[in-house]
Amino acid sequence: MTLSIDLNADAGESFGRWKLGNDEELFDVVSTVNIACGYHAGDPVNMRKAVVGARDADCAIGAHPGYPDLLGFGRRAIPAKLTDTVDYVLYQVGALAAIAADEGVTLSHVKPHGSLMGTTVRDAELAVAMARAIQSVQTGIPLVMSPGPAMDAVVRAGLPVTPENAADLDFDDNGFNVIEPVPAEKDPEAVATRALQMAHGSVETVSGATIAMPVTSICIHGDRPNAVAVAAAVRRRLESEGVAVHPVERRAGLPA
Repeated sequence: MTLSIDLNADAGESFGRWKLGNDEELFDVVSTVNIACGYHAGDPVNMRKAVVGARDADCAIGAHPGYPDLLGFGRRAIPAKLTDTVDYVLYQVGALAAIAADEGVTLSHVKPHGSLMGTTVRDAELAVAMARAIQSVQTGIPLVMSPGPAMDAVVRAGLPVTPENAADLDFDDNGFNVIEPVPAEKDPEAVATRALQMAHGSVETVSGATIAMPVTSICIHGDRPNAVAVAAAVRRRLESEGVAVHPVERRAGLPA
């Protein structure tokens, strides 16, 4: 069987008149997009624009909810009760689901953004509560998160989850990303090398160790200054090495 991987990118992160990222160009390279839902970035008009652009490029489309933190772009930890955090997610996913439905699109996943992702992958109780709550928006929709104990708890709870991680960020020895407060340009070929390693189930950490990283989706951050060049290099490298790039739900053996 041909090895395949999903390549996802964040999108819809412009806000009002302020533009962030090159969504249209990214849509031509990646297979899945995660659309900001208004809390860390995005607004109803830009959400719809991103949904339409991704749909027309034949990308899978998911929600990218974050903490209510426009000033910090969702990269600051916001103290919040578990129940409040789940409500933040439901509010955002519901908003994007409504706009998507109006455009004839069914959401393919929910992927927490920034600090919310960092909290989710370290808090099994929150991960399970979030994965369970989003089923009320759309039955069977998976939570996208990095492999680890929190994801294992979601699996044990019998809830849908997609293992994913970012190729354009470094990793510590526990498999967690080393977060950049402000994304800088990255060497596209270096990221492509890491993405190929991840497609084969492992990754090299900042200490030089090689650890397991069993993902079915790889992320490139859309707000990186050279995100399109990075994503294009990743896709070229994967396909040149015989790795097919498809959205998770369109892989062989899975429903389209």
